[in-house]
Amino acid sequence: MDVNSYKQRLVELEATLSKRAGREVMAGREQVIDTAADSADLSVADESESEDFSAAELDAAILQQVQDALRRIEDGTYGQCLVDGGPIEPKRLEAVPWAPYCIRHQKLLEAAARPKPTL
Repeated sequence: MDVNSYKQRLVELEATLSKRAGREVMAGREQVIDTAADSADLSVADESESEDFSAAELDAAILQQVQDALRRIEDGTYGQCLVDGGPIEPKRLEAVPWAPYCIRHQKLLEAAARPKPTL
């Protein structure tokens, strides 16, 4: 596995996400500062503000995962599943270079997080 190419991708992604998250937060704040003229304008401004902050929140979550992956590269554990230390599939790392889990454990974690239906 060419860890250096993954590191380069992650560093570039970290820079992109940092810049974009900052712009989205600023855009959300501008929506708050710009006072709406009527209730319809206020509604549109509120929705736009919510979208900006939601996008920033998502970017911040991915940014944290990217930074965690960079730490794993420095620790020498990059490409190893955090659950059992087994290898993370190369195709998975190509698609999601910040992935901390192999496909099997990622699916198990997602299934456990889904709400259980109640009767």
